[in-house]
Amino acid sequence: MKLNLTKPLIVFDLETTGLDLVNDRIIQVSYIKVQPDGCEERKSLYVNPGKEIPAEVVALTGITNEMVHDAPTFKQVAAQLQQTFAGCDFAGFNSNNFDIPMLAEEFLRAGVEMDFSKARLIDAHTIFCKMERRSLAAAYKFYCGHKMEDDFTAHRADQDTEATYRVLLAQLDRYNPATAEEPDRALPNDMDALAAFSKSNDNVDFAGRIVWKEMTDGSGQALVDADGNPRKQEVFNFGKYKGWAVRDVLHRDPGYYSWMLSADFTNNTKQVLTRIRLREMKTK
Repeated sequence: MKLNLTKPLIVFDLETTGLDLVNDRIIQVSYIKVQPDGCEERKSLYVNPGKEIPAEVVALTGITNEMVHDAPTFKQVAAQLQQTFAGCDFAGFNSNNFDIPMLAEEFLRAGVEMDFSKARLIDAHTIFCKMERRSLAAAYKFYCGHKMEDDFTAHRADQDTEATYRVLLAQLDRYNPATAEEPDRALPNDMDALAAFSKSNDNVDFAGRIVWKEMTDGSGQALVDADGNPRKQEVFNFGKYKGWAVRDVLHRDPGYYSWMLSADFTNNTKQVLTRIRLREMKTK
């Protein structure tokens, strides 16, 4: 099935030195840029993380320190990637939980502005879990009818990207509303619908330290906007102020903002918190 696109879609995958958004780094970026007319551009590049790749990651991915030794750092390729990714939607496998947050952190560390807030984020893993509940290898076998190990080398970003793209296309074929036997197991070929379906949380920042929460009045009744939609506000999702509105904490305990900026939170979390603080200062 051809994707029904209104703007380019970046199907991508990352390999990294680990799973820590603050301390780990990207070692491989691979993507397929799919245009609305169906044209596809593929690219894969190694990235020098500026640190040793742990032995367990080498064993898992096959990417060695020697392979990335002469590769550019992320900072050196950030501007080029930003130009390629600007104005695009994104799709990946478990990308909303890891790859997008990690990519956002790398752009912030490089000092390159990359705004994901206007992008639709489609996650083939979330679709798979909601529809079939299983891993990329299982998804590939289920949707594409092949064993992944017969077609690809696992845990290499270029290979996983290709497999993810094929899984996404096969998912749209399988859940085509025109042929679906069960209406509640149908997915339209529409990026807005896929992004909404891929959303598995109500995070404000990628790490989930700040989340959206519906607002209520004094009697506990939900507040709605002019269109009848629930009104939401940002609340902290950790620590002593868990469940508190961020704006209330910033007014009650101004030092909490400074503490978070100096603590071991992701750059994206600090960026979101600063954005809220600046907004509140303007509304005083």
